[in-house]
Amino acid sequence: MGALAVNLIKAATLGQKAARLMATSEGRSAAESTMLDVRRIGKTMLDVASSYVRDPARLVESQIQLWNGYIGLFQTATKRFLGEETKPVVEPARSDKRFKDPEWQNNLVFDLLKQSYLIASQWLAQQVQATQGIDAHTRKKADFYVRQFANAFSPSNFLLTNPEVLRTTLATNGENLVQGMQHLLEDVERGNGKLQIQQTDMKAFRLGENIALTPGKVVYQNDLIQLLQYEPTTDKVHKRPLLIFPPWINKYYILDLTPEKSFVKWAVAQGFTVFVVSWVNPDAQLAMKSFESYMFDGVYDALDAVEKATGEKEVNAIGYCIGGTLLASSLAHMASKGDKRIKSATFFATQVDFTEAGDLQVFIDEEQISEVEQQMEAHGGVLEGSAMASTFNMLRSNELIWSYVVNNYLLGREPVPFDLLYWNADATRMPAKMHIFYLRECYLRNNLAEGRMELGGVNLDLSKVTIPVYLQSSREDHIAPYNSVYKATRLFSGPVKFIIAGSGHIAGVINPPTAQKYQYWTNDERPATPDAWLAGATETAGSWWPDWHKWIKETAGDHVPARVPGDRGLPVLENAPGSYVMVKSDE
Repeated sequence: MGALAVNLIKAATLGQKAARLMATSEGRSAAESTMLDVRRIGKTMLDVASSYVRDPARLVESQIQLWNGYIGLFQTATKRFLGEETKPVVEPARSDKRFKDPEWQNNLVFDLLKQSYLIASQWLAQQVQATQGIDAHTRKKADFYVRQFANAFSPSNFLLTNPEVLRTTLATNGENLVQGMQHLLEDVERGNGKLQIQQTDMKAFRLGENIALTPGKVVYQNDLIQLLQYEPTTDKVHKRPLLIFPPWINKYYILDLTPEKSFVKWAVAQGFTVFVVSWVNPDAQLAMKSFESYMFDGVYDALDAVEKATGEKEVNAIGYCIGGTLLASSLAHMASKGDKRIKSATFFATQVDFTEAGDLQVFIDEEQISEVEQQMEAHGGVLEGSAMASTFNMLRSNELIWSYVVNNYLLGREPVPFDLLYWNADATRMPAKMHIFYLRECYLRNNLAEGRMELGGVNLDLSKVTIPVYLQSSREDHIAPYNSVYKATRLFSGPVKFIIAGSGHIAGVINPPTAQKYQYWTNDERPATPDAWLAGATETAGSWWPDWHKWIKETAGDHVPARVPGDRGLPVLENAPGSYVMVKSDE
């Protein structure tokens, strides 16, 4: 017990150091931002509460529902205490990993804690959904906030109510807590007073050494992009090159993780001359780069460079997430100018109609966008990468925040190396002018889908896009939900193929055939709703990549001798992965 007491004191001392550091200027700035969030949350929840106050009968009914749940729990607990076999009143979802320790089921006390928590959290969510007299956006925000509160107050997140943490603390005499508070202090130090939870071992991966390994060269660059051309692995390649526009909210190498997961490596092996845009990680000097700049300096300059590198005017293009939104916007701009260099377009997890956008809508209203604008001005005209990373982590807080609080701080363990989480933590900044335009034009006003967006003096009309389109979506995507992606099937005028893949925004896209994971759904019909589409769809096990390959070959052209980077009009500047992707947001 003496060793436990000593270690508890050591852990408390380290925790106090972390708290003092969080009180520095950077920490105070984060606290001020938190206070803005608290006021916004308070107003939203007051709107919900007011609805029930105005209707006392519904308030009483909701209270009765809650108490009925607890009465049922008390009855089953009593029977179990007396030795009877009972079924749980409520159980966590199959995907919920918080209560996987056997003690949550086997121990009556912990089982009561778990079920009490689940009854309360589910009841809260139900009350938000049943609230009357509030608009859809307020309801969505309230639902999000309630989920955040419920996730934060799970008994799994606390020392005295988590059986695994208690066992570990007793077994190690509290050394886990000492190590955990050391991790906490390191995370606060790394964030200069703001907590930056480490989700993986950031020293385990090095670009070009054990991640982003596909051989290639940088053959062009400007202020916004480096253009990578990959070395062929086949003697013959399709005549028409493949040009990929990844999202610039993260770095391009999501498409080139380890060789087993690399879409780039796989596409090269299918006989494509592959080009990938590597976006710059912008600093304050690029704060005035606009969405229009990303079109001209990104899409148009890349098309010109591919022609110089290969002699081919025509390409097939891919856009991923916001890179796909840019591609769609550029296609509308090109259609208005009679520019026919892109002969087909593939969209990975891309929204062009934002009326049913995913969970990010919670953060989209004029008040919050104005706050982001002020935040960017305070940081030299860019949105710090950590801000976007925090937002995306909150969308899946159980998996990307609280599981690491338990693992890193309470259990005192090191996070395991994981290439996808390394990429996720390798955040990028956003130029203010571009980002605010994107939020207002797309998420807030839906101007691209409605034909009101203007780029380069042109009013964008997606119906003028007549080339073949392949729309990939994912069934569990919370950022670009498949029902949102499906809306694009009505916006383009050419032949459109829509598919739904298993899993989410990342794993649904990065699913190589060799993994033999998940599934995808296809349907040649285009009914009015995505649910009707899915009801009539055919499910196929495994990766959707071969289905896309079959589709893209129709516009890929005949085979020609393989092209080597630097063998034509563009010299090699440096080896892939290039220098732009190496720039860290904290540098």
